[in-house]
Amino acid sequence: MNNKNCPICSNKSQSEYAPFCSDKCANKDLGNWLSGRYYIPGEKINDETIYDSVDLSDILKKDH
Repeated sequence: MNNKNCPICSNKSQSEYAPFCSDKCANKDLGNWLSGRYYIPGEKINDETIYDSVDLSDILKKDH
């Protein structure tokens, strides 16, 4: 039995959308992550830093 509440609206969580109660709340949570409202604290890095640390030519050469 699921006794947990939705972290967005506090309604009863539904197993299909766990831990949320609905698709609407699940999408609101996703939007919060994508907009930067939610984030994991740590040192900010920019795209250039990521690309400098990865040799893209090696990645492109790999067989998939």
